[in-house]
Amino acid sequence: MTTTSNRPRRIIAFMNQKGGVGKTTTTVNLAAAFARAGRSTLLIDLDPQAHATLHVGIDPAALETSVYDVLVDDKIDVASVIRRTRDNLAVLPALTDLVAAETELATVPDRQKRLEKALNTLGDKYEFVLIDCPPSLGLLTLNGLAAAREVIIPMQAHFLALQGVGKLLETVALMSQGLNTKLRVTGTVLCMHDGNLMHSKEVVADLEQFFDAARDQETPWRFARVLRPFIRRNIKLAECPSFGQTIFEYAPAAPGAADYRDLADGLIKEWDAMLLRQGITPPVAQVPVAPAPEQTDRAPEIIVPASNQSSKSPAAVAKA
Repeated sequence: MTTTSNRPRRIIAFMNQKGGVGKTTTTVNLAAAFARAGRSTLLIDLDPQAHATLHVGIDPAALETSVYDVLVDDKIDVASVIRRTRDNLAVLPALTDLVAAETELATVPDRQKRLEKALNTLGDKYEFVLIDCPPSLGLLTLNGLAAAREVIIPMQAHFLALQGVGKLLETVALMSQGLNTKLRVTGTVLCMHDGNLMHSKEVVADLEQFFDAARDQETPWRFARVLRPFIRRNIKLAECPSFGQTIFEYAPAAPGAADYRDLADGLIKEWDAMLLRQGITPPVAQVPVAPAPEQTDRAPEIIVPASNQSSKSPAAVAKA
């Protein structure tokens, strides 16, 4: 089935080859923030660890189909696999068997385009599509990058993380030269941030200097920037996945909720301004009226799946 989109979609891949930097936390909570702002949002879990799936309260062990089936079987209707979890928020979930997809697709033509083809059948049903890529640069991540139009890099303000950005940008540059010529880097999201540390300030300054130096270069990160606000270090962000909740449900008054809400608001305003420049009226937000979630002091109810399977610096890239 092929469907033509009538309205633009904002498809963003979140990637970082290093784990534990806040990638999944950022993908899930930004998706939730877009949905709470009344925008139709699809969250795609491309990580075999299925952490984004768990984060929104879906037990992978209870799933009959997942993104794995969508990738390996082009006869699967992706709409039948998507799960609606909250108002305006749907999820294309993952299972741990997703790790086998790279092997099964090894000899399949256009194997990097499987996700893109599946998303095209959905038309413009979802305005925002957020893809949680695995912490690697393999075939699953390539599917995410081939389907996306933007890349956001969640990272920490550490020296070694700064070095890793160069490798990520090299990958995006290669994709933009072949499989996806429209792919662009929107910027970085600094997670678990402590703005009082001198080292953090130095890393932020280095990143901004690097992006500023790229303004006159024909690169996919020509218009990238360090996105704000920074996501402050907040224990509630680490706790809420154990409840199968987003930060807005688990601790709506926490700094993490405020940071992701403000980050989403800025991205929405940017998107709406782009639509208006193209003569397209932004959609009317569909915000449900609901009571505020209750806080709880009980111990987290851990959600555990049945089975648990488990560079160059930016400156160097700029010179390349």
